[in-house]
Amino acid sequence: MTVAHDVVIVGGGHNGLVAAGYLGRAGLRVLVLERLGHVGGAAVSERAFAGVDARLSRYSYLVSLLPRRILAELGVRVELRRRRISSYTPWERDGRVGGLLVDGGDERRTAGSFRELTGGEREFAAWREFYGMTGRVAERVFPSLTEPLPSRAQLRARVDDPVAWAELFEEPLGVALERRFADDVVRGVVLTDALIGTFSHAHDPSLRQNRCFLYHVVGGGTGDWDVPVGGMGAVTGALAEAARAGGAELRTGCEVVSVDPGGAAGPAEVGYLDADGVERRVGARWVLCNAAPAELERLVGGAGGGEPAPEGAQLKVNMLLRRLPRLRDGAVDARDAFGGTFHVAESYRELEGAYREAVAGRLPSPAPSEIYCHSLADRSILGPGVPEGAQTLTLFGLQLPARLFAGDPEGVREAALAGVLGTLDGVLAEPLADCLAVDVRGRPCLEVRGPLDLEADLRLPGGNIFHRDLAFPFAGEGPDAGRWGVGTGWPRVLVCGAGAVRGGGVSGIPGHNAAMAVLGR
Repeated sequence: MTVAHDVVIVGGGHNGLVAAGYLGRAGLRVLVLERLGHVGGAAVSERAFAGVDARLSRYSYLVSLLPRRILAELGVRVELRRRRISSYTPWERDGRVGGLLVDGGDERRTAGSFRELTGGEREFAAWREFYGMTGRVAERVFPSLTEPLPSRAQLRARVDDPVAWAELFEEPLGVALERRFADDVVRGVVLTDALIGTFSHAHDPSLRQNRCFLYHVVGGGTGDWDVPVGGMGAVTGALAEAARAGGAELRTGCEVVSVDPGGAAGPAEVGYLDADGVERRVGARWVLCNAAPAELERLVGGAGGGEPAPEGAQLKVNMLLRRLPRLRDGAVDARDAFGGTFHVAESYRELEGAYREAVAGRLPSPAPSEIYCHSLADRSILGPGVPEGAQTLTLFGLQLPARLFAGDPEGVREAALAGVLGTLDGVLAEPLADCLAVDVRGRPCLEVRGPLDLEADLRLPGGNIFHRDLAFPFAGEGPDAGRWGVGTGWPRVLVCGAGAVRGGGVSGIPGHNAAMAVLGR
């Protein structure tokens, strides 16, 4: 077969676009094949409600792991806006109602909020010490994510903190949380970052929770989670422009149906259906797969030795409100409470109990979730026809593994939605339903997606938003333990998506690393 392209990239998500940008600028002939009618994958902005001019970041919504270095090297201009409020967590004890507010711009206010919850100074001191430690780890680990993959020993030397290494890399996170913190709410706020899209618990011996936590606290070398101005689609739109400017060809409406990985002497070959449904084949020196490793296994005919079946564990609810709801806690303004991450039923005991209920095959009750309000930081996603007081809300439900939805996806999805909204109503002074906007057909502006919906929409196996379990950012065993952590069992095929070592999240890091692996060879 004639090799018309140096590189074919399977999937036009943000990582594929990053790889295309680097490789095209290096003078390689690059073709990106995307199944959907647009590029961007899970990092897109869409008008989800009929007749309503609100561009929601429909799947991915915040940015932490995307290195400024990648944006600069590709000439990409996007604005990532810092949220002053880190989090707000409602609580109720002994007849008192309050909320733990972590204000990144006012340490005295944060300390007072801890004091109101715990009655003393100890817990806030422990909080500062713990996140001081994770901050130092972030400063040392984050730059390594776009460098050749270190060994375990090399990364440990780079961290240069035996206590931090033990707590984050060696023992279950619950050990550190129970040693450092006494308060149930405080422990839970910390633990939530270990459970985003990850079905696990504080003392999981697999350390799945530790790996998830690590990627949530190292982003940008600070751990901050920022709002992309213009929505997530503004980020991937700019990456697509950079890829095209570099000479890459982006074809949408083209579904890849097979990958022949070739060999050391011969090229690889990709089969796909074009926008007219005509089957075509294209040869390439390299194939970069921006899909999940399990999907790559399917495309090559299952010849790679078997990729474990991934499983997602989340519910995503997108909403447009006429106004923010009133809180039972009258001491905090709703704009502050929803200005960061709003935690619902995410105390330590509630998160652990939710895990046990899900293992037993039941929807958790109370249902833990966390909420983000994009429009408080960035009104540009709302068109001129949207009333001034309107706000978007994104709710992310935890401890909801795909297995719960398997028997009755629609019924369980509706029951899970009722569970998270009912639990949220418990901390509000009015029903959320009273605040929902309606579309032109008079229907509430609310969209819900479970893990099986993500599998159908985005080809994420089991709805796993990370493509598979996250890996620690050092070399392990197997074909992906090569110089950049993007290898597979086939020498001409590399992973450039979230399933790579140092993958997961909207980061562009796997795309960068796959491009460096190609250019290095």
